[in-house]
Amino acid sequence: MTMQEPTFFILTALVRSPLHGYGVMQAVEQLSGGRVVLKAGTLYAALERLTATGLIVVDREEAVAGRLRRYYVLSDDGRGALEAAVERMRSDATVAATRLREAFGFGVAVQHG
Repeated sequence: MTMQEPTFFILTALVRSPLHGYGVMQAVEQLSGGRVVLKAGTLYAALERLTATGLIVVDREEAVAGRLRRYYVLSDDGRGALEAAVERMRSDATVAATRLREAFGFGVAVQHG
């Protein structure tokens, strides 16, 4: 199954360290070069879905100014799903680059790993 772009960037945002919702929102926008801008409702629905499916887990919760701030991390299953998505994208890009090169004598070089 193809991973949707917002999910891809949410998981990518959580690779290095735990982030709270607003941190995820900012990271997704930055990592996507501004292509993916998540509204709060969309983000929190996605975080709930990704938690329910085991791709991310709650790392910790803390109270800040009377509000609960929940930090999320990538789970092992999430890491595997993200790695599979990256490999699928790499494979798809290689196929497209090869066809461009064959058809037009030039194309985008695909970087591997």
